[in-house]
Amino acid sequence: MSSESVAHVRCVAVDMGDPDRTAPLKARNAENEHFEEKSWSIKMKGLTRRQTGPGVVFLLCVVSMVSHMRQEKLKFTFMNLGSSFEVGHGNEHNSLTHLTYQETTQLVADRLRSSTPSLGWRSSAASRNPEWSPPPERTNGYLLVRCNGGLNQQRGAICNAVLAARIMNATLVLPALDTNSFWHDKSGFSGIYDVRHFITSLANDVKVVTTLPLVGVVYKQHRRIKPFQLRPPRNALPNWYETVALAKMKEHGAILLSPFSHRLAEELDNLDYQRLRCRVNYHALRFREDVMSLSSKIVARLRAEGQFLAIHLRFEMDMLAFAGCTDIFTVAEQAMLVKYRMENFAEKTLHYTDRRLIGKCPLTPEEVGLILRALGYDNSTHIYIAAGDIFGGERFMDPLRKFFPRLKTRKTVATADELNRISTEGLLGPAVDYMVCLLSDIFMPTFEGPSNFANNLLGHRLYNGFHKSIIPDRRALAPIFMKMEEGSLDQGEFKERVKAAMRTTLVAGPHTRVEPESFYTNPWPECFCKPHAARKSYQCPGPI
Repeated sequence: MSSESVAHVRCVAVDMGDPDRTAPLKARNAENEHFEEKSWSIKMKGLTRRQTGPGVVFLLCVVSMVSHMRQEKLKFTFMNLGSSFEVGHGNEHNSLTHLTYQETTQLVADRLRSSTPSLGWRSSAASRNPEWSPPPERTNGYLLVRCNGGLNQQRGAICNAVLAARIMNATLVLPALDTNSFWHDKSGFSGIYDVRHFITSLANDVKVVTTLPLVGVVYKQHRRIKPFQLRPPRNALPNWYETVALAKMKEHGAILLSPFSHRLAEELDNLDYQRLRCRVNYHALRFREDVMSLSSKIVARLRAEGQFLAIHLRFEMDMLAFAGCTDIFTVAEQAMLVKYRMENFAEKTLHYTDRRLIGKCPLTPEEVGLILRALGYDNSTHIYIAAGDIFGGERFMDPLRKFFPRLKTRKTVATADELNRISTEGLLGPAVDYMVCLLSDIFMPTFEGPSNFANNLLGHRLYNGFHKSIIPDRRALAPIFMKMEEGSLDQGEFKERVKAAMRTTLVAGPHTRVEPESFYTNPWPECFCKPHAARKSYQCPGPI
């Protein structure tokens, strides 16, 4: 391996606290080089036997040019330099586009290996503004919400429900989790989260009850308030809750908001509101004790073997059907994906090559392996895989496992008895994976989005101490993979282009939100504070 490649390996195996493994790593270098050459010859015969025509080649050039122009407009924070600078026409002397492939490769290596300075910022959502008043004894009524989707989508909805209750001075009834449709999980809020901790953590913010109160007896049966059901507008502003929703609450005594995914605008100027969201997300929402205990055991066992990289491998049926990325599968598998899409999503014509070029297809397990190898991770790298059932099964996992034989999952690290004790099917499995990924040394999602497991996790890792995450730029990587598949790139050029495409993909340290980042992906600066910050509202408040 080259010295530059070894530098990448040391990011995980040496510099991250495992000096005893230096010698074994050096001994594996020759083996890894041979393995890569053999693997590359296989890839050049057709990674997934995908073909591209002349029209696609032209489209590749156009997309690559557009992607390059888009990247020049973005602002990035390079924490290994301890400062931020603008990548764009105003700072051409600083622009990464003027660096050679070797320089950008070294920059990626340095950033992965270096520590992450906070620049004086620390998480602060647990503290409240001294002017923040506790909820009054008498509220305007009861708020019920039904949270749909997966783990992250539900967390966002719960955060919004607490904020909506605060805005309307309402008593929040413990949110209902609509999980049966996909996860076949009927455990509800109390089956996943610590209810007592949730209620007591928010005592100074909103009143929370587990169920609606009884209001009388009708025909010898106790009766509860019947809530009036409302469908909130998507990304509704606080004003909608202060007017429309509140009026119905006062009229009926209780309202049910359903559906409740993305029903409150993310970008709000009120810092106290944003910090309340973070207080819910990162403090009040704690998984139940047995989930936390199993997660801690898994992390301890992984750490006993050294530092580890966690990968959220989003390659399940629902995401592939939603994305319209079907061409790499067998005819029978494609039929399954099409059927699933027709039954669960709006009708839309999607073309695989087009979707891939704009970065809308999840990375395949093999593509993940090729990216990590290009960055210098060798076959001794310790990797934890967070994933559901991989669509296509071992046929797609085998290439990744050949690259990295030290792959682990919760099912291979935990004992059968430990897994059976809490039944990690449904949402409890993702809950365990969430905690392991949260505590990993480096985290890499293969597909992140507004309603994705990884989306919330990225923000949580920043909040917990600016822990590093790698977010592959699928749009920039797609033309590189497609050129490799058609045989127009040799191994060395492929590696250098991947490294260049990955140069702006490390998330670490305080940085300004840039689309498509959401508030939940990056809660800085609203949920952080800094002593003596120039803006008074960002100075660290005292607890009340």
